[in-house]
Amino acid sequence: MTNKIYSAILEALGGILVEIETGLMNGLNFFSIIGLPDKAIQEAKERINLALKSINAKPPLKFNKRIVVNLAPANLKKEGSYLDLGITISFLRATNQIKFPNKKILFLGELGLDGSLKKIKGLLPIILNFYKEFDEIYIPYENLNEVKYLQIKNLYLFKNLKEIIDHLENINPQPHFEPLSFFELYQKNESEFDFIKISDFTLRGIIIAAAGRHNLLLFGPPGTGKTLIAKNLVNLLPNLNYEESLEVSSIYSAYGYHLDHLIINPPFRNPHHSSSAIAIIGGGQNPKPGEITLAHRGVLFLDELPEFKRDVLESLREPLDSGEINISRARKNIKFPSRFLFIGAYNPCPCGFYNDPEKECRCYLNEILKYYKKISGPLLDRIDMQLNIPRLKSEAIFSEEKNSFKKIKKKIEEMKIKQFERQNKFNSELSLKEIKIYCRLDKAAEDFLRNSIDKFHLSLRAINKIIKIGKTIADLENKEIIQIDHIAEALQYRINNLEND
Repeated sequence: MTNKIYSAILEALGGILVEIETGLMNGLNFFSIIGLPDKAIQEAKERINLALKSINAKPPLKFNKRIVVNLAPANLKKEGSYLDLGITISFLRATNQIKFPNKKILFLGELGLDGSLKKIKGLLPIILNFYKEFDEIYIPYENLNEVKYLQIKNLYLFKNLKEIIDHLENINPQPHFEPLSFFELYQKNESEFDFIKISDFTLRGIIIAAAGRHNLLLFGPPGTGKTLIAKNLVNLLPNLNYEESLEVSSIYSAYGYHLDHLIINPPFRNPHHSSSAIAIIGGGQNPKPGEITLAHRGVLFLDELPEFKRDVLESLREPLDSGEINISRARKNIKFPSRFLFIGAYNPCPCGFYNDPEKECRCYLNEILKYYKKISGPLLDRIDMQLNIPRLKSEAIFSEEKNSFKKIKKKIEEMKIKQFERQNKFNSELSLKEIKIYCRLDKAAEDFLRNSIDKFHLSLRAINKIIKIGKTIADLENKEIIQIDHIAEALQYRINNLEND
């Protein structure tokens, strides 16, 4: 006798459906799991025996039968403890120990020896992959925090195996899980930006970068606040909407984070300069997302940019262009999302005081040249803006004048709404075809850009980025047409790039 029960395993940022079939044959007692299970799944046999014994059900150990559990597709390696519950229900159904309803049900959960259901990692992306295909989805109650704001009506949470059996047999049916309102998560957070003193030029550049999601480089002598600015810029970004929250939360769930709730704040990632290419980009034998994917819909900040390994920096070129990264292996090709606001920070030279009007540089010329060569021209060409962060005078530091960063954040939120209503994406993400549709220049702006192309030998990528920055500046001023002053301002943010090239 055989039967079919559905479960799933985690694969990258999604799930793979697994059909569990249990067959019984005459012979001496033998319990086997086939279909390329890993060690954790093989050990499920012992967990199942003791869990069933704890609820007074007849475990496989007590049957004088050959019991074979098949995990399909058979050619795919299965890993983890996701299948414990599905294997147990399949066995109980095959041995006629439970009555099974006429429903398509997905079972996910790890069993404890006492029959309890344990928390599993990576649950959220699996549910999002398959919830439309099933009438009901059974998951451990310990995963409540991860799904409590998930707007899905076919979830059922259980604390132990006995509750599930009673529910299936309609002895003590549980109601489906009622999610909490997603909007309850939106709470006002005080921005630490109120404690940072920056020049008006720096503030203007930060607003443009945050409003249009334009990649940004901060450079200047040590101690001018480059790192502090980058770490707090994320506070100016609007909260994630429901779809973005699901996307980001799924990434963190798949990575192994135990979430207290769906993520609504844009993530901020600040990897150390000793990080490997795999840690930054993602990969490994069983590919996992890297820092660029964990920064999706948020900020990736690389402090002391020239100190990162050359291969790490060069590997950023693809995700900066396309917003995703392809990880290729012999047997699989996995695509991870990586659309982030990139911020890099670096000093003018190894000692930090090259061209400083107040402090003398102690570096040799060849040291300075070697320092700059670590950041290649093609990578710089993919950076939209560069800001020089000057050292502030004492009167500016102790000035009582404060910027209203709450108003600035509100303006950036309005900018996001405007861009998504018009083109369903940020200005920085516009394709060449979309630039022609949405980024119209007046005659004076077009002539100015033509002259600048010849004067500064601009690449096609640089031209497109200047136009997109100009569009963001025009949006900030509520102008439909990009004007000459918008292009001129956008161009000045790239002058440092051109000089370094």
